[in-house]
Amino acid sequence: MKKIIVPIDFSEHSEYALEAAANLAQKYDAELLVLHMLELSNAILTADSSALNEEAVFYLKLAEQKFETFLDKPYLENVNVTPIVKHFKVWSEINDVANEHDANLIIMGSHGASGVKEVLVGSNTEKVVRHADIPVLVIKHNPILFDFENGVFASDFSDDSVEPYLKARTTFEKLGAKMHLVYVNSPDGNFRSSSEIDKKVSDFLRKADGDLENLPSVSVVSDYSIEKGILNFANVIGADVIAVATHGRKGLAHFFEGSISEDIANHSTLPVMTFKI
Repeated sequence: MKKIIVPIDFSEHSEYALEAAANLAQKYDAELLVLHMLELSNAILTADSSALNEEAVFYLKLAEQKFETFLDKPYLENVNVTPIVKHFKVWSEINDVANEHDANLIIMGSHGASGVKEVLVGSNTEKVVRHADIPVLVIKHNPILFDFENGVFASDFSDDSVEPYLKARTTFEKLGAKMHLVYVNSPDGNFRSSSEIDKKVSDFLRKADGDLENLPSVSVVSDYSIEKGILNFANVIGADVIAVATHGRKGLAHFFEGSISEDIANHSTLPVMTFKI
């Protein structure tokens, strides 16, 4: 956990993400790459070179001034912070910054008291989640107590979930969090018998880990829907974060066989971490 990207728009919620990132940076001696997307209008982009340079410099200077104020926070003391301003046309290019700097994690804040519904559906955070090759952690509230001890990784234990599972396991180990695996058996999630689930989970772990050592970490719960099962399970074990796998081009809607909505993220009061399939 050496480099953490924090995309900001100078809002209250991006400050939540910044504070959470600072907390992790202090624990793991990581560098914060605080990124502001300077989205220039089409009018500016199509202007002649002299006008473009003049306009771009103005907005660049304005962003630098905002950075100076925004980064003047007590919790950033003794944290290695690198401000970055990029001229991007699309938010998906944050992944380019992650690759360029060999970053390990992206942390973003969510808007709206109802979770990340406004953010994950047709918005900037959804675009980042869909295109990021590295984990994305979505923070929803002021991180007063920000410590990962227990994390839930929700899975359908399909072959597509092997790589996200391995990434999540590595990330949880770096965060010092215990991983709890959960399979939700529900009417809306291809209901299976106990023997079918046991075989599916065992085959998955043999393929992913090469053994069944993590079998005791797997819980099978039944609920009326997959998202309710995951949220209820996270509440019962006192989880600090929920991790899910996501298809890049489809966001959170299809990380199980079949599909579910973004309700897991929308209704969760916990941070949600995504791992791209």
